Amino acid sequence: MYDRKDRHYRRAKQQGLRSRAAFKLDDLDRGLVRSGDRVLDLGCWPGGWLQVAAKRVGPSGVVVGVDMRKAEPFAARNVRVIEGDVTAPKVLDEISRALGAPADVVLSDLSPKLTGVRDRDEAKASELVRAALGVVDHLLRPGGHFVCKIFMNADYNALRDEVRRRFEDVSATRSEATRKGSAELYLIAKRFRGRGG
Repeated sequence: MYDRKDRHYRRAKQQGLRSRAAFKLDDLDRGLVRSGDRVLDLGCWPGGWLQVAAKRVGPSGVVVGVDMRKAEPFAARNVRVIEGDVTAPKVLDEISRALGAPADVVLSDLSPKLTGVRDRDEAKASELVRAALGVVDHLLRPGGHFVCKIFMNADYNALRDEVRRRFEDVSATRSEATRKGSAELYLIAKRFRGRGG
């Protein structure tokens, strides 16, 4: 049975974190986000991953979050949040300016607003993975890393292969903090080679 206020939810509240997703990034990061890095967080609302990334990059790093929903402002000076659609050229330009240089790491926790119509929801989820890859192609530096939410659906193998063409090392994992019954996985993609691979 689905329990929104499970132990990860309660633990996040106790630690002053914006969401349980902070624990997902703890599981998934594996040393990819480092001090001084420029990190882009796609689908950043409500800000759990931004909190973790900002702490890891420290004052010499930059973290830029983007979401269609407005996130509460951050006190940390190294965090910038942009409200908008990651597929819009003007938003990509704004992200690029906020980062100041190509990103070292792109994080994507993009997820569709579910309608309950399985085919439509799966198609939208796949579209968001491809949108994140489009951002990677424009804004990730060569050798940079990518962490991306992906759902186990009919497009999974094709999407994983699209990521593999761009990165030297790609693995799939599930976070311990993922809700029970969820079909979400995460791809951990290391060392960006470029769109052509």
